[in-house]
Amino acid sequence: MSLPSRPPLRALAAVLSVSVAFLGVLLAPQTASAATSVCSEQTTSVSSGTYIVQNNEYDSSASECVSTDGGADFNVANSSISNSTSGSPGAYPSIYQGCHWGECSSGGLSTNPIEESNLKSGEVTTSWSTTQPGSGAYDVAYDIWFNRTATTTGQPNCTEIMVWLNHNGSVQPFGSTVASNVKVGNTTYNVWEGGQSSWDTVTYDMTSAATSVSNLDLLPIAQDAVSRGYMSASCYLIDIEAGFELWQGGTGLTTNSFSVAINGSGTSTATATPSASASASASASPSASASPSHSASASPSASATTPTSGGAGCTAAYSITNAWSGGYQAQVTVTAGSSAISGWTVAWTYPNSQTISNLWNGSYTQSGQSVTVTNAAYNGSLASGGNTNFGFTANDTGSDTAPATLTCTAH
Repeated sequence: MSLPSRPPLRALAAVLSVSVAFLGVLLAPQTASAATSVCSEQTTSVSSGTYIVQNNEYDSSASECVSTDGGADFNVANSSISNSTSGSPGAYPSIYQGCHWGECSSGGLSTNPIEESNLKSGEVTTSWSTTQPGSGAYDVAYDIWFNRTATTTGQPNCTEIMVWLNHNGSVQPFGSTVASNVKVGNTTYNVWEGGQSSWDTVTYDMTSAATSVSNLDLLPIAQDAVSRGYMSASCYLIDIEAGFELWQGGTGLTTNSFSVAINGSGTSTATATPSASASASASASPSASASPSHSASASPSASATTPTSGGAGCTAAYSITNAWSGGYQAQVTVTAGSSAISGWTVAWTYPNSQTISNLWNGSYTQSGQSVTVTNAAYNGSLASGGNTNFGFTANDTGSDTAPATLTCTAH
């Protein structure tokens, strides 16, 4: 057997140089992060634990997975789900901030669940950008959970609020339509409601389909659900989810970015980016509405007023949060003074013939133009400097002017 001839030294050196260079490529640190596949009921933390991506395939055994690069994003990598559109969706691949059935992201709502009665304008806002293919049967929806206590390891038992940006195919929200063309915040919705085993599902279905929202303020939506009697103001916001309910297909649905901002200052304005191809969700004729049908054509015409109560231990600030032809929605924030208080009474006199139609987080009496509101059983005790709020809807005859002064008396 003849041995192969040894290559010349120059050739060998060249071979060694190429080999070392190739080995260096293999050993060099990789800067691009590999995508994570999430299937079935799996979850994965993203954005250093700030959010969690969940596949949540709960009513289908078909092949369906999502993929994420570790940021606040994901896409439906494949879906063979084929459920009847007259039944429940097969999966809700989504991203969330807070606690979902006891699995919590870091910080945010996980460590600071917020009671609805203490929720302030601009305190919790969310932004979401999506890509929506034109095939399949699905919705593009927030799923926002409130629980009767600050934590739960299971099914939240207060209210599920969904906000539908859009849908594709013959799908519709759970329950039935209770109001149409209602302006809440700066967006117009059809409102649906249905009772579940231990909670209500209330859906705010955008009348104009959108692919994204920016700085969606949750306060007006939560207040509207309370005003309709579908949620108690003592319930806690514990989880904000954004994703796609899949009835059929859905491959290619993408969350490009998602964020939740908590303890923001000022009032955030929600804007929606219209969908170029999909139509708004189907709506049915309204059934008996829990509150008047609002035309959403008018804009708020009054700003907050903060009169003092002459040293009686608390102050009250009045603001109009929503308005429509013939009526409006307002909020009053009660703040304790330098000492803790165990109860409060707020009073004012309207300059015009406004009449309150529904009030939450307190009890009221009205005699002509004079209104008196006392605390509810759960929001009368306030620490020094602490605050709470109550809200109401009212009818007017062409002017929703705020009262010139309010008095707040601690007791």
